[in-house]
Amino acid sequence: MIDLYYWPTPNGHKITIFLEEAGLEYRIIPINIGAGDQFQPDFLKIAPNNRMPAIVDHNPADGGEPLSLFESGAILLYLADKTGQFIPADLRGRKAVLEWLFWQMGGLGPMAGQNHHFVQYAPEKLPYAIDRYVKETHRLYGVLDRQLAKHEYVAGNYSIADMACYPWIVPYEKQQQNLDEFPNLQRWFNAIRDRAAVVRAYEKGEPLRSQTAMTEKSKKILFGQTARTGQSQ
Repeated sequence: MIDLYYWPTPNGHKITIFLEEAGLEYRIIPINIGAGDQFQPDFLKIAPNNRMPAIVDHNPADGGEPLSLFESGAILLYLADKTGQFIPADLRGRKAVLEWLFWQMGGLGPMAGQNHHFVQYAPEKLPYAIDRYVKETHRLYGVLDRQLAKHEYVAGNYSIADMACYPWIVPYEKQQQNLDEFPNLQRWFNAIRDRAAVVRAYEKGEPLRSQTAMTEKSKKILFGQTARTGQSQ
């Protein structure tokens, strides 16, 4: 059994996609990031960066005590290694998957995240910031489109690289992107979207989606954090 500390965000969806694809038994423990659940002491014990997703694996491969992980990329890699699925065993295939997993973690996710912030949530519209992140998101879409011109999936075969990237493309319209400009990306996007496990993964988040409305209070929680945030809890 795996406990998944989750909220229906792109990073949360990555893990439900893997768990559904692999058919692993898991339990969702909601972490309402707009309400500040990520600062609860019990959660911080397994996710010191006060970010979800995180997992606790109650049956780790070494047979030891339950093992906790935070950071979505680390979780995907751990689960791939645990199950022997969605990452190649050979050196070169594994290298390619890791390159694109880290590309998402270091590029697509952070840049699209800043795009979301300045386009949708910033208290004032800052043209320079909006233009900067919309253009950088566009550039990254182009990188992915060119890669997908050569491969059916991001790193060759379907892998954790696809699971990492796909949820960050789902809100492309909010990122002010047009998939018609990226035909290879659009072909891949449609293929991932239609996978039965991906459909199930997104359905897992539906019961929580009604609780994700962005209020002024939740904006303060999400965007006003400092090193002292949550220390008094």
